[in-house]
Amino acid sequence: MSPYAEPQLLLPPAPARTAPVPAPASLTPNWFASVMATGIVATAAVSLPSGATVLRPFATAVWLLAAALLTTLLVIAARQRRTVVRHAADPVLAHFYGAPPMALLTVGAGTLLLGPDPIGDRAAVAVAATLWVIGTLTGLLAAVAVPYLRFTRHATGGTGEAFGGWLMPVVAPMVSATTGAPLVPHAPAGQIRLTLLLGCYAMFGLSLIAALIVTTLIWQRLALHTAGPAGTVPTLWIVLGPIGQAITAANALGGVAATALPHPYPQGFAALGVVLGVPLWGFAALWGSLALAVTVRTARRGLPFSLTWWSFTFPVGTCVTGTSALAAQTGATMFRVVAVLLYAALVTAWLTVGVRTLRMLRPAISRAAG
Repeated sequence: MSPYAEPQLLLPPAPARTAPVPAPASLTPNWFASVMATGIVATAAVSLPSGATVLRPFATAVWLLAAALLTTLLVIAARQRRTVVRHAADPVLAHFYGAPPMALLTVGAGTLLLGPDPIGDRAAVAVAATLWVIGTLTGLLAAVAVPYLRFTRHATGGTGEAFGGWLMPVVAPMVSATTGAPLVPHAPAGQIRLTLLLGCYAMFGLSLIAALIVTTLIWQRLALHTAGPAGTVPTLWIVLGPIGQAITAANALGGVAATALPHPYPQGFAALGVVLGVPLWGFAALWGSLALAVTVRTARRGLPFSLTWWSFTFPVGTCVTGTSALAAQTGATMFRVVAVLLYAALVTAWLTVGVRTLRMLRPAISRAAG
């Protein structure tokens, strides 16, 4: 089945004025993208090279909102356990099972960064570590299970099926690598800390190589089959996710390598953040420009709202954190300026998509309140 044949399966589309709203009564895994987006608005704010202190109260409020959203969606998902098999069998929706693990990881990262003030240091570390373990295990499961299903059950032989959603399961381990880095100093010294650090680097490589393969397939599809229906265009932005996360992870892990590895490896891993990060940043600039051009072209012809619009948020957020990391490591004014501009774009996109999502849900909310 091609995502172009039935794009409505990709994410629940905006309903007609008189039609019932499908969510949250029929929760699909892509709803967790809203938690990812909200969480990264908070964590990206405190990573900025300028204004992080001023934005901290705002970031804390947004992190609490992300935690509330995560809790709500998990409760709904627990009531709909039987739908898991049905969604996993869907060749499009199955890929979005990478979203719930990343939602857990993003809220966990926010807890470690912003939680100490409201809940205390020990509680913040405990909650962050718990969410990281659960998010990492489920993310690794998705990274294996979803491609396996694609290889053995979903594949139809078409050359034009690759789309941004294919990246969702394989990018989850990269988010684990990024969010695991600040937990490394909190792990007991010795083999446990070393295992955590090396495990994060292994997940970094797992995700980066898989993402490069999938991105190549997406590029091939665009070159041979054009951008496809308007409903799938926002998913082009998902490609920025693994790139931005890779830059962030490389620098974050390099910064804590000295706590677990002997000389001279920490220096090499610290340098990797810039040596690998800057070239990846260049490709992110290229892909972002192409995605923007295609999106603007599509919007002029009509870009109907659906939950695919959340693709405009989290991937851009990873570029904010990646650019901020490069700014901190290099001291380059260019990166400092771009990080702030990207964050402004992220908040604008987050507010826009959030308001449109609430409008879509208004009939369901009204019925529930009544």
